[in-house]
Amino acid sequence: MKKNISAPALVVLAALAASCDRSSVAELEYVVERTLPHDSTAYTQGLLLHDGSLFESTGQYGRSSLRRVAIATGRVLARHDLADDHFGEGLALVGDRLVQLTWKAGLAFVYELATLAPVDTFTYEGEGWGLCHDGERLVMSDGSSSLDMRDPATFELTGSLRVTRDGYSVAGLNELECVDGHVFANIYQSHEIVRIEMATGKVTGVIDAYSLGLRAGRPADADAVLNGIAYDGESGAFYLTGKHWPHLFEVAIEGHPPER
Repeated sequence: MKKNISAPALVVLAALAASCDRSSVAELEYVVERTLPHDSTAYTQGLLLHDGSLFESTGQYGRSSLRRVAIATGRVLARHDLADDHFGEGLALVGDRLVQLTWKAGLAFVYELATLAPVDTFTYEGEGWGLCHDGERLVMSDGSSSLDMRDPATFELTGSLRVTRDGYSVAGLNELECVDGHVFANIYQSHEIVRIEMATGKVTGVIDAYSLGLRAGRPADADAVLNGIAYDGESGAFYLTGKHWPHLFEVAIEGHPPER
């Protein structure tokens, strides 16, 4: 039996439909340029590119690591394993140092870029999820709808930014990549990547990467979600993968940078 919809409800529905039509969020298309091998045992938590190599942070207790990886082959060239009671998370490059978050330990480990040797440790409150460096500050996520700004030298909290999409908070911000005044963020347990304008906190673009999971041969494991964004500033290419995915994708994202 059909239910009758009241006139006030129709007005609300019409308003919602009109709001969707007026969305300021662009749907960003992408083209896969290369399909590359990726270690399917890696529970990818952080990903970045530097000097032709990928640096990857992996998670899970007893299996977390920091790795330098050959892009073309997926071979692990160097590796530092975390203690069994530390769960690796986001990763950022600051000068000649790598900074790796942990999930619940409140510790950020600092390593030499060249050797992956530990050189320092920062402390913080709350959970660590994603991390990137925009050239001036570290941007950190904790799974909420806020991004924290931190001093790269001391890791002290210097500010925060609420992220919104058409006026509504965006929760589940996870792995991050800082790109040209924006942050690209995985939305945890989804197939979406959002582009966040750091000047305003507004989501200005969204990538639907559902087909990448299919193309990657993503395992049926519920934990094998999209997670991992690296950017090549010289070529403009993005590298995307997921937890336990056997493939990494080099993609060109259309509509970025956005037109002014």
